[in-house]
Amino acid sequence: MITVAKGVLKAKMLAYFRMVEETGETLVVTDHRRPVLKVEPIRVRKSLVSAFADLQGKLKADDEDLLSPTTDEWEEA
Repeated sequence: MITVAKGVLKAKMLAYFRMVEETGETLVVTDHRRPVLKVEPIRVRKSLVSAFADLQGKLKADDEDLLSPTTDEWEEA
């Protein structure tokens, strides 16, 4: 977390914003040493393919098992 006073932020705002974008850290702005504002980067959502890329090719499933109906979980009524 980066902490900066209002006066310093005013003079170097673009530099601090770039730092937040590049590092992903939160910026806390203070007024008389009291936190008054928090600036956070917007988290970009990953695509489904990129989120599970590390698992690709590691999991195996038989198509018949996935598609065949089953009643094992149901109790007799």
